Amino acid sequence: MAEPVIDIRGLSKTYDSGFKALDNVDLTINRGEIFALLGPNGAGKTTLINVLCGIVNPTGGSARVGGFDVIRQFRAAREKIGLVPQELTVEPFSKVWATVAFSRGLFGKSKNNAHVERVLKDLSLWDKRKNATRELSGGMKRRVMIAKALSHEPEILFLDEPTAGVDVELRRSMWNVVRGLREHGVTIVLTTHYLEEAEQMADRIGVIQDGRIRLVDETAALMSQLGERHLAITLAEPIEAVPPALSAYELTLADEGRQLVYVYNAATGTTGVQRLFRDLDAAGVSFTDIDTKQSSLEDIFVNLMEADR
Repeated sequence: MAEPVIDIRGLSKTYDSGFKALDNVDLTINRGEIFALLGPNGAGKTTLINVLCGIVNPTGGSARVGGFDVIRQFRAAREKIGLVPQELTVEPFSKVWATVAFSRGLFGKSKNNAHVERVLKDLSLWDKRKNATRELSGGMKRRVMIAKALSHEPEILFLDEPTAGVDVELRRSMWNVVRGLREHGVTIVLTTHYLEEAEQMADRIGVIQDGRIRLVDETAALMSQLGERHLAITLAEPIEAVPPALSAYELTLADEGRQLVYVYNAATGTTGVQRLFRDLDAAGVSFTDIDTKQSSLEDIFVNLMEADR
C-alpha cells in the first residue's frame, strides 16, 4: 500500500465572517504522486493548501505532513513543503541566483551552490541566473517561484494554479518540469482550472466543492467510471425530428439534422449500441458514417458540478 505523505482528518475552517471554507475534509495523498485538486473559485482549494502550509489555522480536525502535525509541529512540517502561490511574488531587482539562494537560507539550510545550480538547470533558468527577475517573462518568473520553493529540498511541492497566465507552449514545458520533479521523488499537489492539465499530469484527482471533497479517484479510473461516450451517427439524408420508434434512446439531432448523437457510459457493460443500429435499420434511417468520442475530464467536472445544484 502506498505511503501517505499527507494525512487529513475531519479538517474544517470557518472564518470570523461565518463563511465555512472547509467542511470536514478527509484526504490522504501518497508519497511520490501527482495529485490534482479541482474545484470552482471559492471551493476551498487555496484554503486547504494554506492550512497545510501553516498560513491559516483550522477550526477543527487535524492534518499531518510528512508525519508532522501542521499545528503542533509547525516548523518540522513546513520544512517538508515547498509552496508556489498563485500570485507572482518575486523581488524585481534581485538576481535569479540570489533570489533562490536566499530562499534556501530562510529555511535555515546551509549554503549549497550545487543544489541551487541543479534546480536552475532543471527549470531551464541557468542562462537567466544573472538576470534581475523584473527582466523575465511571466512564465520565467513562475519558474523562479518554483525554484524558490525547491531551494530547501522539500519532499512536497504545492502548486496553486501553476500555469495561470502562461501561454500553451510554456504550460506544456511546465508539465515536463513537474513530471521531472516527481521522478526525483517530490510529491506534487496542484490546483488548476485547466482540466486538461489534471487529465494529462495527475495520478489521482480530487474534486472539492463548497469546502467538501466530492470524490477522489485515480485519473484513469475516473475517466473510465464517469466518462461518457458520444456516438455521432452521420445520416444519409437529414431529418427534421428523431423518429418516435427511437425515442427510448434519448437521441439528439445535430448538424442541422444531419447527425444523430447517442450518449452512453461504456463502463456499465451494456451500451445499447447494437440494439440502436438494429432499430435504426427497422425505422428506415440510413447512415453513412459513425464516430465516437469519450468525455474529457472537463465534461465530467461540469456534470458533477451541475448534479449538485
